[in-house]
Amino acid sequence: MESGGKGFLVLLLPISFLIVFLVSTWRFLLALVVLIIGFNIWQQYQWQQWCQRVNPVFHQLVRENQGKITPMDLALRGSFPGPTAKRYLDSKAAEFGASIVNAGETSEVYYFITASILGNILDSSEPVKQLSAQTVTTSARSLLAPPAPQAVEAEPEVELPPPTHQEVKQNLAKQLVFGSLIQSELAKRLNVYSSTVYKRRNDPDFPEWSRNRDPDGIAWTFSETTKEFFPVEE
Repeated sequence: MESGGKGFLVLLLPISFLIVFLVSTWRFLLALVVLIIGFNIWQQYQWQQWCQRVNPVFHQLVRENQGKITPMDLALRGSFPGPTAKRYLDSKAAEFGASIVNAGETSEVYYFITASILGNILDSSEPVKQLSAQTVTTSARSLLAPPAPQAVEAEPEVELPPPTHQEVKQNLAKQLVFGSLIQSELAKRLNVYSSTVYKRRNDPDFPEWSRNRDPDGIAWTFSETTKEFFPVEE
């Protein structure tokens, strides 16, 4: 009994001191907890306000760099510290599901994919057109078929009249429903691959190059803002 009582007393004394301390200082402790919570809320508010000011810079960089951004790019454009830029990009990567690629021991590249960037990637990776099976079969039959007897007179060929200027204008008007063409539409019109248009669209001689390939002799120019092609007004 005596040894058990001493053990209980050893536990009772610290608990008593703790209770007395909490009773006498609970107001100060409560004020400290409220102060810490309020400070965290204020920091979150300041961060959100700062992000609202940086968002236009971030959107402009996404358009200019085709979705590829590094913390250094954002820090140089916005004139703020690198760790802050990295924290901002990490939050945006989590928000939009961006890909993060390590370019070195201390550098990372963030890839933000937009609809226009994805369309350019798909257009530039368009497979080489192959001849259809029907075309190949028809060509093979024409090579293997015996020549027609000379006694049979061939039917006279009927020459179709060339399209009038009015028909050409109507054709172009149907294509330019919204006043412009996208990359794949212009590539079909110029009879080239979409990747060829993608590589040459920013060249200074692109209007003259497109004019030489356009069936109506129309020059085209590329708009970086809308990512579309417009006819050059003469």
